[in-house]
Amino acid sequence: MRVALPTLEVLRSRFPKPGDVSPERLARAAALKAEFLRREPEPDPAVAPYWAKYQAVFSAEHLPTTQPQDLKDFANSNIGANPGNMSVFNDEWNQIGPEEGARRVREVVDYLLRGATPVDLEDRLTALITDSRRVGMKGFKESLLTKVLCIMYPDRYLTILKYTGEAGKREIARAIWGLELPDPERVDWTIGRLILWSNNLLLALLGDGFAHQQHAAAFLWWAKDQTG
Repeated sequence: MRVALPTLEVLRSRFPKPGDVSPERLARAAALKAEFLRREPEPDPAVAPYWAKYQAVFSAEHLPTTQPQDLKDFANSNIGANPGNMSVFNDEWNQIGPEEGARRVREVVDYLLRGATPVDLEDRLTALITDSRRVGMKGFKESLLTKVLCIMYPDRYLTILKYTGEAGKREIARAIWGLELPDPERVDWTIGRLILWSNNLLLALLGDGFAHQQHAAAFLWWAKDQTG
């Protein structure tokens, strides 16, 4: 007899929610937020034009003719969001050459943003990270894929580019709100779902009041260090 697998909705319902946070943790986070927001943010003047440029670059209209150097520069820039060490990407790019590297990056970005199979973004993200489809570019994985989403949908994605790590979404949720998000090494939930669902959870917990996503992310990193 076959066992019915849980649906996406059921899995999502099992993911931690804002209501799982204790009143004490909520109060502490609210106090930290109030303290942080008393400071006027100093926006980086380079972010807005840089992100506008790459919103155009990654559009369906312009992506096919984007110059290879623009795509390589994107992978190595920390303007608005720092993807970390890109040596794996750069080594692959140098080995296969700029034309093939650009072709692969274009294919990855187009599949991430506009792919039809699978229909859910979470699953396309997983496919690109785990190399389960023919589409892919070595080194263009979680942090760069998340950065693409941050730039294309700046109101929906935080500029925290890793699910877990020294200052990933999982560690931030634990430090500030006492939530234990799933360990990707110990659960069967796909990495794409963990990345996007944790992003949505943090956005819900953050609430309003931040000038932009970089401002919100700066608060999360700062608040994480205040709870140690």
